[in-house]
Amino acid sequence: MYPAAAQTQKTVTNFLTGVALSGYDPVSYFTEPEPTLGSPLYEYEWNGVPWYFASEANRDIFINAPAVYAPLFGGHCAMSMARGFLSDGNPQIYRIVEDRLVLFYSVGNREAFELSRSTSFPRAVENWLALPGDPALRSE
Repeated sequence: MYPAAAQTQKTVTNFLTGVALSGYDPVSYFTEPEPTLGSPLYEYEWNGVPWYFASEANRDIFINAPAVYAPLFGGHCAMSMARGFLSDGNPQIYRIVEDRLVLFYSVGNREAFELSRSTSFPRAVENWLALPGDPALRSE
């Protein structure tokens, strides 16, 4: 984890592949019981990062509204962001919060967030917006 004040907004990617959400299809979090892995056959680059999709239809949905389907906080852990730190979120540990995908570093962080959502979520948004970076990644 790094102090958020020393960082900038960016999208978390898999450190080996450079793909957002470790290759999971961001649209599938909203349309399937569990997120599904995408394929390089249905790749789309957004904010300088490749995103994979399970189908051409999901890719097209994302292209039309990427800010709706991309994870808040660039895929960083929401609880860490609320605490003022950046840590990579795990695409398999998530929640849909206020109709947005939110990732967490660990199950414990997700549980802590759920217990304090009324204060943690606004604080995470505030901390994220205070970081310098790409306005397209912001949750405004």
